[in-house]
Amino acid sequence: MHQPTTQARPSIYYPYQVFQPWLASQHPAQERKKVVIVGSGPAGMVTALELARHGVPSVVLSAELQFSQGSRAIVFTRRSLEILQQVGVADRMVAGGLPWRFGNSFYRNQLCFRMEAPHDADDRFGPLLNVQQQFMEEYLHDACAANPLIDFRWGNKVVKVEQKDGYASATVDTPEGEYQLDADWLVDASGGRSQIRDNMKLWMEGSSYEGFFVIADIKVDLPLPTERLAYFDPEWNPGNTILMHREPHSIWRVDYQLPEGETPEQALHPESLKARIDAQLAMIGFPGIEWEMDWSSVYSARTLTLTDYVHGNVIFTGDAAHLLPIFGVRGANTGFQDAQSLGWHLAYTIKGLASPQLLANYSAERVGAAREIIEESGKSVRFMTPPSAGFKLLRNAVLSLSLSQAFVRPLYHWRTSRPHEYTHSMLNSRGDDNALFTDGPAHGAPPRNIRLGSNDFLLDHLGGGFDLLYFTDAAAIPESLQQVVAAARARGVALKVIAVGAAQPVAGADHTLADADGHLRQRYGMRANGGAYLLRPDQHVCARWLTLDAVRLQAALNAALPQ
Repeated sequence: MHQPTTQARPSIYYPYQVFQPWLASQHPAQERKKVVIVGSGPAGMVTALELARHGVPSVVLSAELQFSQGSRAIVFTRRSLEILQQVGVADRMVAGGLPWRFGNSFYRNQLCFRMEAPHDADDRFGPLLNVQQQFMEEYLHDACAANPLIDFRWGNKVVKVEQKDGYASATVDTPEGEYQLDADWLVDASGGRSQIRDNMKLWMEGSSYEGFFVIADIKVDLPLPTERLAYFDPEWNPGNTILMHREPHSIWRVDYQLPEGETPEQALHPESLKARIDAQLAMIGFPGIEWEMDWSSVYSARTLTLTDYVHGNVIFTGDAAHLLPIFGVRGANTGFQDAQSLGWHLAYTIKGLASPQLLANYSAERVGAAREIIEESGKSVRFMTPPSAGFKLLRNAVLSLSLSQAFVRPLYHWRTSRPHEYTHSMLNSRGDDNALFTDGPAHGAPPRNIRLGSNDFLLDHLGGGFDLLYFTDAAAIPESLQQVVAAARARGVALKVIAVGAAQPVAGADHTLADADGHLRQRYGMRANGGAYLLRPDQHVCARWLTLDAVRLQAALNAALPQ
């Protein structure tokens, strides 16, 4: 019988709430569900919210009775905030978070590189934002609890999953015992230690690295800006690496690499933690400053992925599908992209708007994204934690040269997480004008945000289905295009038409965005009237045209929703 702790987790800064368990005896008999999501972390809750945006109900199962312990994921990218804007929690993230855009790297306590993340006036969100994971989970949970399509169940632990004829059956353990829960689709978002994945004997490809890092959240007042700090080969930890981030509520994250031969158990001993953190604070100019420990843990870097995320009626997402190192803030940020992609692929499959090929495309695209991240993050891991004496010699040579040679410094840029571009997706149109464009987001890329007013941006008007951006200053959308749009809608496809360029409302468009100075058209590479972009429900581009007609639009919709 599953008995999750009812003791609120200790924290200096976060007031943990213990929720009541969901018990089968207090609810009607369980009919088969459309979707059951195992895991209530970032990937699981965003998947549920994305499904709900497309009208698909789901059940979310959390084995625990409270949010996760410790800050865990703390750095969120601009693209993650754009995804969270779609599910209604970005404003709370920004209100409670600390924005930043500069990263400083030190070699033997000398500044050797200062990174500046790109940002311009067209961006609603800054490039990076620090918020502890408990707060992010609280915001997502509040959005789930407010959505009638999401059935959130605390204290429900999945102990067994069986594949049946066309559905999955889960055995769920609770404080009063087990019950059966069947689902057309079961999504495993239970994290890196997924028992479902292990029980299905699904193995990941990739690498694991030997080095260990301590994560320590400490409360301390440091008069330093919100910038990433990376220290290579410091005096108190020779040959190793330390990272520091400011978090909200006067919390600082300190990550430091363990000396060779030291075990995680030894590293987490209070005397060891105190000695290392005191040494780090002294090195940066604050000897003897008082601080208080909130949470600590140990992790190692792994770059692993399943080769397929869809197995029968079980789908994997987030850390259950792949394990990525934290360097470059890839964990939760990649999970958000997984969840946004899975949400629409699964919803359109359930609705019968596309064949099972659509879910195969989810797997192909996100496995491709994971492999790209693994290739890049592997370079970061080898730089942060050199796996051999040769790598360490090369790393230290680069760091030493960077003190005086500017051309060397970009060689160890930390390759921050960025949204994957589905350049070779099967959903991209083969008959459009993608190759003829000289600017704008290409096949598979996410959209470029554009400032339309003081608090009005292009992405505020996109999402919820397919978006057709039609560039024109005419009074109406051509009748032939309107007929294709009407036919798609008649079969259940959510398709919004946004006219760009005209000063007055355009007939046949759901919304008109004036573009008097031509800035939006310029950023999207439009040379004349009659061009267009077709964006998928996850906002990635699947077709673009310098001139659009009904035949080409229909062909693009057919490609994006394979039958």
